[in-house]
Amino acid sequence: MQEAQSVPTRRRSALAAGVSAAAMALVFTIGAAASAATLFSDDFNDGNANGWTTSGGSWTVSSGVYAQSSASASAKALAGSTSWTTVTVSAKVRPGTFGTSASRGIGVAARAQSTSNFYALVLTPSAVQIRKGASTTLASVPFSAATGTWHTLTLSATGSSLAGLVNGTQVVSASDSSYPNGRIGLLSSYTAGSFDDVVVSDAAGTSPTPTTPSVSPSVSTSPSVSPTPSTSPQPPGGIVGWATQGGGTTGGSGGPTVTVTTFADFRTQAQAAGTRTILVSGMLAGSGTVEITANKTIRGVGAGSGIAGTTLNIEDMRPANVIIQNMSIRGVVGGDAIQIENATHIWIDHNTMSSTIENDPDFYDGMLDITHAGDYITVSWNVFRNHWKNSLVGHSDGNASEDVGHLRITYHHNWFDHTFERSPRVRFGETVHVFNNYYSNINNNTSSYAIASTMNAGLLVEANVFENVQQACWSASGYAESDPGRLVARNNALTNSGPCETNGSVAAVPYGYTADNVGTVKTSVTAGAGAGKL
Repeated sequence: MQEAQSVPTRRRSALAAGVSAAAMALVFTIGAAASAATLFSDDFNDGNANGWTTSGGSWTVSSGVYAQSSASASAKALAGSTSWTTVTVSAKVRPGTFGTSASRGIGVAARAQSTSNFYALVLTPSAVQIRKGASTTLASVPFSAATGTWHTLTLSATGSSLAGLVNGTQVVSASDSSYPNGRIGLLSSYTAGSFDDVVVSDAAGTSPTPTTPSVSPSVSTSPSVSPTPSTSPQPPGGIVGWATQGGGTTGGSGGPTVTVTTFADFRTQAQAAGTRTILVSGMLAGSGTVEITANKTIRGVGAGSGIAGTTLNIEDMRPANVIIQNMSIRGVVGGDAIQIENATHIWIDHNTMSSTIENDPDFYDGMLDITHAGDYITVSWNVFRNHWKNSLVGHSDGNASEDVGHLRITYHHNWFDHTFERSPRVRFGETVHVFNNYYSNINNNTSSYAIASTMNAGLLVEANVFENVQQACWSASGYAESDPGRLVARNNALTNSGPCETNGSVAAVPYGYTADNVGTVKTSVTAGAGAGKL
């Protein structure tokens, strides 16, 4: 997205005796803080279901397992207190026979106010879903739930944020504020199945990285206790951040997979309707623009595959549901390398994007520009190298009516090397979360900078490393002709770099995440970012 170049003006009610050590450990492997209290647990080894109330189905305790044997009923078992608000419930769940009802599924529930008003994390024959009540699906991702197999399901409810884990990995999230409090439960809707090792804690949030605590999302400009960092670099993993919200981002999952070896075939597949994963084999050179349609994953094969000389455009799709991953992208003259306009639910991950810097910064346009109310986007584990106008968020100062309330983007574990401005530059977006990135050699001239918050945008800049950066962040002074933005900075490391200017406060992010200790970020990012590192 072209923009005029100018110089700056400038995050059972008490533990039953005899609960197993495995159940105790489960409280901490879901990413809860060590101080979290256990509210309830039941491993059913006492041969009864005291404390549970049931509705529908046929419930019995046998051999230390709580079983529901009917596949023709909507069945629920509830326990705990109606006053519980922040809660994480985890249980082993084994589907038996799935019935034919459209609402069939088996899972765990939180904030149950009645047998019809609750949140649930549910396994179906083909998906994992977060549901509100029996029939409203808030989020869904493909998953094959084999009958007769145990799965550990974890549902965490913190404020309006809901997060679901399967076997310790976060796979789905949603946001809803209909039910602020309630009991926990086991749900078996038109599905026979079994439950075991139920543990409930008051832990806030979840994290896709086990055994480390989640960062508190509260953000302000006043000093606060720093979150407990992880003690080793977070390895490249699954999706984290804004792209997990509003139903999540799944790309071409569930559709066919095709491999392309020519640019013409790539354009045809990317622009075709329908869900699919497109594997790009080799460096494919083209020109112009490739319009990527909804429900696509575009993934390079190995370390040396990608696209040269063309713009990948994701536009006018809400949701787009697009993933671009493991691609080498370079050499786009006069346009953006990846352009996102009026599109949502996008994950840009493990790509290497580069150009040859010219003396004229207008020779190239943006590397990754996100404009016109783009939303629910995560940019992770990419290398951005040798570029001038790198990543613009919000195309102009006059676009508040379209952009305010949108442009929610997470940048994490990216390496910005010789990217002389806009990494990112943000207008209006809130909260743009920039954490655990490595910035190096952004010092071409006195106007070089890494991050800018303008036009009342709200940025959380957290645990990043800046080395040889002319100016780490602009905010209070604005940038160029734009009005100031808001920026909260915490736990960043600056070496031979200008300051990270702060201003005001920003809204909390609704998702769970773990910020690495800033001392590990450079090593982690340089080892794990870019194509070929997936």
